Amino acid sequence: MKRVFLTLVAAILTLAAACTPTSYSGDGNSKVYRIRNEGKVQLRMLDSVNALRQASSKPQVQLDAQLNAAAAPHSRDMSVQNRPWHFGSDGSSPLDRVARTGYPGTVLGENISETFENELQTLTAWMEDPSTRAVILDPKATNMGFTGFQESNGKIWWTLVMAN
Repeated sequence: MKRVFLTLVAAILTLAAACTPTSYSGDGNSKVYRIRNEGKVQLRMLDSVNALRQASSKPQVQLDAQLNAAAAPHSRDMSVQNRPWHFGSDGSSPLDRVARTGYPGTVLGENISETFENELQTLTAWMEDPSTRAVILDPKATNMGFTGFQESNGKIWWTLVMAN
């Protein structure tokens, strides 16, 4: 099972390298990932999450607009606070942010990241940590929200919410 998972992750990263937009930084030597189309980024993440869930015999999830709406301001807020954590500058929790959108279901978990890596590299890192992996592979999950906020220096703040 672990071999299947690692093969799947390698395939996802290969695909990401082939289709991930990049631009060159000022020094001309290093590549910086730039979010160009949020919708495509979200769909790429959804496809990757569902491939990992399928490999683990978990049901697929759907991208949910209300969960995306809960994740987006949190990604921006983490940037403003300059720290990755689950509480907003207004004291809000993932439960509070999802409730504000009117989502009728239950929040199962939230994964966050502060990185210069693209969404699929971030997903790979989340899958390597037991607590964030459990959020992604929660068998009760039916819906997912995912967004990122990119600073001008290239740093990206990712938020993924799983719910049912």
